[in-house]
Amino acid sequence: MAYQALYRKYRPKDFSDVKGQDAIVTTLKNQLSSGRIGHAYLFCGTRGTGKTTVAKILAKAMNCENLTEEGPCGVCPRCQSIEDGSSMNVVEIDGASNNGVADVRQIVDEVNYAPIDGGRKVYIIDEVHMLTENAFNALLKTLEEPPEYLSFILATTDPQKVIPTIQSRCQRYDFKRIPVETITARLRELLDKEGVEAQDRALNYIARVADGALRDALSLLEECISFYFKEELTFDKVLDVVGSVDQTIYHKMTQALIDGEVDNVIATVDELVGTGRELTQFAKEYVWYLRNLMIIKAAKSVEQLVDLSDENISILKTYAQKLEEEQIIRYIHVMSRLVADMRHTSNRRVEFEIALIRLCRPQMERDYDSLIDRMKGMERDLEIMKDRLEAGVYSVAAPATQSSGTPLGQASDTGAQVSVKKILPEAVPDEVKEIVNQWKHIEQAIMAGGKGHMLATLKDVVLSVDDSGSLVLGLKYPMYIGYFQEHKENLQMLQDIIGEVTGKHVNIVIKDLSNARERVAITDLRDILKNVTIEVEE
Repeated sequence: MAYQALYRKYRPKDFSDVKGQDAIVTTLKNQLSSGRIGHAYLFCGTRGTGKTTVAKILAKAMNCENLTEEGPCGVCPRCQSIEDGSSMNVVEIDGASNNGVADVRQIVDEVNYAPIDGGRKVYIIDEVHMLTENAFNALLKTLEEPPEYLSFILATTDPQKVIPTIQSRCQRYDFKRIPVETITARLRELLDKEGVEAQDRALNYIARVADGALRDALSLLEECISFYFKEELTFDKVLDVVGSVDQTIYHKMTQALIDGEVDNVIATVDELVGTGRELTQFAKEYVWYLRNLMIIKAAKSVEQLVDLSDENISILKTYAQKLEEEQIIRYIHVMSRLVADMRHTSNRRVEFEIALIRLCRPQMERDYDSLIDRMKGMERDLEIMKDRLEAGVYSVAAPATQSSGTPLGQASDTGAQVSVKKILPEAVPDEVKEIVNQWKHIEQAIMAGGKGHMLATLKDVVLSVDDSGSLVLGLKYPMYIGYFQEHKENLQMLQDIIGEVTGKHVNIVIKDLSNARERVAITDLRDILKNVTIEVEE
């Protein structure tokens, strides 16, 4: 007998062998036993989850002469003829290659003839979403008023493309992805029948790579068995065949991203390519790795939620302490978009490297997700500056300039003059003076309190006062302004720290200095209170 692929050889013959779709199986069995058989079914779900298999079992059960509790008997003439494809009662149609109006009209003409040997006439249309709109419309009347001996079973991986008028005439069943544990158990069961030895870890990994599709898992398993014929299937051997990588390289990649080391990140990609690893597969698995990192960061008890060794969990816990939840989520978003983009690109390596550089350089982006990364980077810079200051090494920044290149507050070459409001020292309330004089101590208190993000937003702050005597904090970057205006708890936290350091309470106002003219029009109180002479254009 000719060799059959595992997924064909062990395709379920009745409902008892269907794995991971218990709710659907129970419903269909109840319909068969009660005689409440529908005239149209719509089976939806990702590939390899059992849609076509269940459709064939259901079609056989509708025609079986000796229906059992688990479905068709498999031995009566009708079951046998359906199994070998000679039955006129069950017709399988590929919707991708028979998607025109003429194909559907041929089906409509055929349904008018009742089954010769009794039973029920069943049409299984696979990938039904490939039918054209006109073909769908040609099928509508028959679906709405079918002969009593007729049933349609429509299967699709993309139900959104099935027009609503068709969906409304069908009983819809959504096939869910099969759990990893269920796939692993099925693989073990089949390998025992085949007499092949395999490690549990290897089978579990195949099940995870299959992403809920049992057929994909069987195809991968068969590929591994063929490559290592008559050998025990180990985890490392599966990695070699599937083109995946061990956890070590994920750890290496994550550490390089945390440190922002683009050289190491690109070198890791070069290593992957050099060893023949598939970048798309790596990206998919790295998303799962980051998912585990997110769970470890967010959850208290992770042993049951993360399928990793104690050693790897310990390493991920170390990384979780270095990263904020928002950073990890941003990593996941970027890598997930990469997986989708790599399906349509001609140069996957370039796309892969661009995504990793974006992770290392959050300042390249302007969305909110990158804000935490950018602030963490500034926090690292502040730590470096702090160490240098303690060591007696410091640098002086050059004066801020306008877009024309002249220092802010001076006239440009065009002769335009900027009017600056003069603030007299005696007009500044004592509370504000005390806060300004103690500002360095306030910064130290912020750092000591572990609020590095807050200190990063105040790096270039301008301190001023308004007409009501409130302390004005001038910030020139929208993300820093949003840090206080969109999150009032941060503003209250700063006010509490100021109160603890100075013993003074004052109202705080955040001012937007993102516009160059706004920055020119405000003077820092630290300069005024140090008796620095300020030239003002009257």
